[in-house]
Amino acid sequence: MQKNNGDDRISTLPSDILVNILDRLDVREAVRTSILSRRWSQLSSVVEATKSLLTRRYPGEDTISLLSTTFYLRGDAPISIGHAVGSAMMTHKIEEAEFTVLTVKNRLYCTLDDVLNYGTQFVSFFNECLNAFTGLTRLYMENLRFAESDFVSNIFVTCKRLKYLGFLNCDTKKHLTLQVKHAQLSELSMVNCRFYKVELKWLPRLTRTTFTCWMAFEELPLSFGHVPLLEFLNLTNIGLSRNKMVMLSTLLCETHIQELQLGFKCEKIWVQPECLSERLASAFHRLRIVSLVSIPEGSDLTWTIFILEAAPSLEELYMS
Repeated sequence: MQKNNGDDRISTLPSDILVNILDRLDVREAVRTSILSRRWSQLSSVVEATKSLLTRRYPGEDTISLLSTTFYLRGDAPISIGHAVGSAMMTHKIEEAEFTVLTVKNRLYCTLDDVLNYGTQFVSFFNECLNAFTGLTRLYMENLRFAESDFVSNIFVTCKRLKYLGFLNCDTKKHLTLQVKHAQLSELSMVNCRFYKVELKWLPRLTRTTFTCWMAFEELPLSFGHVPLLEFLNLTNIGLSRNKMVMLSTLLCETHIQELQLGFKCEKIWVQPECLSERLASAFHRLRIVSLVSIPEGSDLTWTIFILEAAPSLEELYMS
C-alpha cells in the first residue's frame, strides 16, 4: 500500500478550503505551489483560484512575466477564466499570456457531433472573452470543427500578439482557404487538421512550422509567401497512393530552411526526387539538418541523393 504524502492530502481538500489557503499566501508563493496543477479535474476550484490570485494584485503593482492557464472546454469555466484573465490584462502589464484549451474527450474518441459541439463552445468562449484573446501570446486548441469558415481567420486578426498558435484535429464545416498574415507569429503548428488550403502569405517573424497530415487531399494544401525567417519545417503525411508527389523546390522556393523534417507514415514516398536546379539549390543552400522519419520498410533510398547534392551546408542526416 502506498503511503500518502503531503501533496496527496492537500489535493483532497474541499475547493473552498483550497481557495482560502491560496488567499492567505503571498501571490508569488501561491503561484509557486503545485496545488492547482493537481486539481484540474475540479474546474470550479481552478476558476475561483484564478480569480482570487488575479484580483488580489493591485493595479500597476508589478509586471506579470507569464500568465499561463490550461483548462477543459466544459461548461462556463472557460468564460469565467477568460473574464478574469481579460480583467487582469486591463489593469496589469502582462508580458506573456497563454491559453491551452483541452477537450474532455481524446481525439481518438471524438465523434463528428463532439467536435462540432466543442467548436461551438470555443466560438462562444472566444466572443465572450475578446479582451483576453487580444492579449494572448500563445494559444493551443484541439478537437474543434467550426461551423463558420471565416472564424479561423478571426483568430489571426484578433490575436495580434500571438507568437505561437497550435491546432490539433481542427477543421471547418465548409472548405476553407486560409490566407495567413500575422506580424508577430513565430511558430505555427497544424496537426491532423483538414483545412482545404493554407497559404502563409506574410509572416515576417515565423521561424517554425509543423504541418501534418493532409491525406484527405490529393495535393499538399500548403504554400509559403513572405516567410524570411523560417528555419524549421516539419511535414508529415500518410502518403496514400492517390496523393500527388510533392516537389520540394516548388514548395520551398521562397524560403531559407535550415532544418527539415519529413515524416512518412505511408503507403509510398510522397517526395518527388529532382534534378539539381537553380531553384532547388536556392531552397536548400542553408539546409543543415534533415530528418526522414518512418520511411516504409524496404524503400529504395536512392531518392534521397538529390537532397545531398542540393544542400552544400548539410551537417546531419537522420533516417529511421
